[in-house]
Amino acid sequence: MKTSALLPLGFALLATCATAFAGPTLDRVTQKGEMTGVLMESYPPFSFLNDQNQLDGFDVDVAKAVAQRLGVKLKLETPSWDVIAAGRWSGRYDICVCSMTPSKARAEVFDFPVEYYQSPAVIVVNAKDNDIVEGKDLSGKKVGVISASTYEAYLNKDLVIEGAEDKPLSYPFEHVQIAPYDNETVAFQDLALGSGVRLDAMVTNLITARERIAQDPRFKIAGPALYAEPNVVAIEKGDPQWSAKVTETIAQLKADGTLSKISQKWIGSDISQ
Repeated sequence: MKTSALLPLGFALLATCATAFAGPTLDRVTQKGEMTGVLMESYPPFSFLNDQNQLDGFDVDVAKAVAQRLGVKLKLETPSWDVIAAGRWSGRYDICVCSMTPSKARAEVFDFPVEYYQSPAVIVVNAKDNDIVEGKDLSGKKVGVISASTYEAYLNKDLVIEGAEDKPLSYPFEHVQIAPYDNETVAFQDLALGSGVRLDAMVTNLITARERIAQDPRFKIAGPALYAEPNVVAIEKGDPQWSAKVTETIAQLKADGTLSKISQKWIGSDISQ
């Protein structure tokens, strides 16, 4: 009698343990049949609204490939970057395939399962500007960056890239007037007005800079890259099962050539290796 009475409880405990073993995020994604990704709305060619007013781009396609490999639907949301980068999502979002650089500060709230591409940080100026030709020339200038970005941390001279603590960054400039923006489109619009009108320069990703310059000759890249910037998938901290699943999935997408094809489609070269 006592043994049989305990059986249902035992099965319940086993079921609970099996669910917990899957990890909260993987369990939620599996049960809902949907993965919620988060990225920027205006960061071409990685994420942007196309002519059909739909999210498109490199990061969008990578997120779609991850969801497809997991056998679930993809839901994308586009809050401001400072909301994304603040972390502590409390289950609102499952994954950030959103060109995030793994800084030491962000590692306090995020786990970074896997790097999926690299691209250096560069200076962009108005095409008519001849005063800024390298990093040291940013001294005293007003420089636009995405708010809460690693570019802002770099200009503040306090960026530490997670996993590269043994390779300290160089800061060739003195004090910089930092102008934070919610999105780069507005920053580029201000820079297009001319040097010193609202901005003197911007610091951004080489690939996004090339994308803008190809469409608008009012901009140019000034000097060599400032530093190499790895870009990783980010998830809420403390979920090893989800981290392992994301790592496994990205590895599969690299191995079967999916990431390479997405990269060739949007970038014209393979930045995933």
